[in-house]
Amino acid sequence: MQSDSARFAADIGGTFTDVVLETAQRRFTCKVLTTQDQPERGVLEGVRQLIGASGLQPSQVGLFVHGTTLATNALIERKGACVALLTTAGFRDVLEMGFEKRFEQYDLYIERPMPLVPRPLRFAVPERIAADGNVLVELDEGEVERAAARMIEAGVEAVAIGFLHSYVNPIHERRARELMQRLLGGQVTVCVSNEVSPEMREYERFSTTCANAYVRPMMAGYLNRLRTLLLREGIGCPLLLMMSGGGLTTLESAMRFPIRLVESGPAGGAILAAHVAAECGLDKVMAFDLGGTTAKVCLIEGGEPERSRRFEVGRAYRDVKGSGLPLRIPVIELVEIGAGGGSIGRVDAMSRITVGPDSAGSEPGPACYGHGGTDATVTDANLVLGRLDPQAFAGGRIPLDRRRAEVALDAAIGSRLSMSVPWAAAGISEILEENMANAARVHAIERGKVIGDFAMIAFGGGAPLHAARLAQKLGIDTVVVPQGAGVGSAIGFLRAPVSFEVVRSERATLSSCDPRVTHRSLEAMHAEALEVVEPAAGGETLVATRLAELRYAGQGHELRIPIPEGAIDRRMLDEMRARFEDEYQRIYGLRIEGSEVEIVTWSLTLSTIAPTPARAGEATDSGSATPPDQRDVWEPALGEHRRFGLHRRAELPRDRYVEGPALIVEDQTTTVVPDGWRASLDDAGHLRLRCATALERSRDE
Repeated sequence: MQSDSARFAADIGGTFTDVVLETAQRRFTCKVLTTQDQPERGVLEGVRQLIGASGLQPSQVGLFVHGTTLATNALIERKGACVALLTTAGFRDVLEMGFEKRFEQYDLYIERPMPLVPRPLRFAVPERIAADGNVLVELDEGEVERAAARMIEAGVEAVAIGFLHSYVNPIHERRARELMQRLLGGQVTVCVSNEVSPEMREYERFSTTCANAYVRPMMAGYLNRLRTLLLREGIGCPLLLMMSGGGLTTLESAMRFPIRLVESGPAGGAILAAHVAAECGLDKVMAFDLGGTTAKVCLIEGGEPERSRRFEVGRAYRDVKGSGLPLRIPVIELVEIGAGGGSIGRVDAMSRITVGPDSAGSEPGPACYGHGGTDATVTDANLVLGRLDPQAFAGGRIPLDRRRAEVALDAAIGSRLSMSVPWAAAGISEILEENMANAARVHAIERGKVIGDFAMIAFGGGAPLHAARLAQKLGIDTVVVPQGAGVGSAIGFLRAPVSFEVVRSERATLSSCDPRVTHRSLEAMHAEALEVVEPAAGGETLVATRLAELRYAGQGHELRIPIPEGAIDRRMLDEMRARFEDEYQRIYGLRIEGSEVEIVTWSLTLSTIAPTPARAGEATDSGSATPPDQRDVWEPALGEHRRFGLHRRAELPRDRYVEGPALIVEDQTTTVVPDGWRASLDDAGHLRLRCATALERSRDE
């Protein structure tokens, strides 16, 4: 969404809150520690800093875009509302039965994530809707009322209502909601599955609805407090929220469906990476985002990140599919691991260095913060290795204590493994990078990609410190560190379109599908999306993207196929079959001739049009830049300190390159340029790093 007035973006992470203010002429950025007890205070602190730095009046702000990990953290840490489930008789235990399979077949001590709703708070009432929408058993309203009375006794704060086949006919869910709202009062949140996730497969639908109810009281309270504080500051512009699928939505919609915000920060980073890839003329890029708590990898081809409707949160086993809570929401497909600047390093029972997934966060934070933390973290390691300036961290707002970091590293690793503190720090850095490399390789292989074919775009406060070394491990020879990389996700928020997705499960075979009925259904979905998007679009042109999930009849999984433009007719259905079979053959290597193709789900996304960025020209090569300063950095490959050239990014000449080994410093991050690599600024201000292989190839071309 574009605007000529000043625009704010704020991204709340587990350790830092990033705030960005963009005007037509300049960009102002800052990082502040996340205030865990009242996250809105950290946002407000950043807003005040940038208002002061810019000299603007609050009334000149025309848009405020926000993303947050609060919903995700509440689900992972189980700090949401006391929630109850009202469901169909006989289906009380769906949340525990799950997919009825073990995600680790041979693990005798397997631990599944506990359901958000304990069994005593799951209530089953007589009612039944058939798969075709016909009412088989009328809703027993007396049982609903008795369930409500027991919920009151239990002190329930939110209720999720999920009945069988309500995605086809929601009449019973709507009536149950009316009764619950009347009996429980306005202070209790009530969510119904036909609105939160109107799709088949009751386990995922019930799980998503329970998660939405679980976080909604907390998120609604937070968003209302933030809006109130911004109004008090004189910022009365529209407040839009970043969604996991890469689009923006209104405050009202976000408070109604907060579960769609769980991956809002990483989604903003993917949007930024796609924008930078277009500016740099890169068709295949790997977005690498490393913040204070987690690291994320997303593959982007042709300017578009891969998207999905399935997501898991709070996995009991790292990187093991099926070990978390399943959510059916629009998300950008990425891999995320617990590896960030605050991730804690320690020695396990087998005398191996491990990093994460737990983090020191912002309170107490890494040992070097001097806020009471004693754990050795990635930030402590980078400080001891010499990669960070203790007086310039976070723009000089957070001074770092090297001595505290050394003590923590020696206690956690050095003394236990009989190694010096620099080697302990190097061990933490190496394990972090190897964990990320393994996650990126698996993510690419699962999608049939060769990771070495991609360039890397690195952002977040920690990514530029580790990007080149990670690229070496993955066989990647080009790394781009965007302008403002330290607050990249927040910048990405300002590049995102306003959008909203509506989904309907309406099963039918392509041969039996009635084109007129389907066309009317898609028109109704378009109208529903328009109600959300139009108020926030500011009169911009809207475009609809239609998709169908298809499978061969009898199969259990679907492929997402674009629906051609125009009215649905028999010719279009035939074209959809052809597209499905082409995609099926591309992925699985065969077609099932003569088999019926079944439509499972229709989806429609309505969004504004993101502008195409201008292509950035590369810098002219007039020789290497002389470093204005130098710093001793521990080099693990040599086992000793080495002099690195020290450059300020803001002072780099556009016609000179930086020869590694070097450090390029800016307020929110530092880029490490290893030996054998060069870095230069392009016309858009992006820092492009190339290894010797890439340099030789470009000379040959």
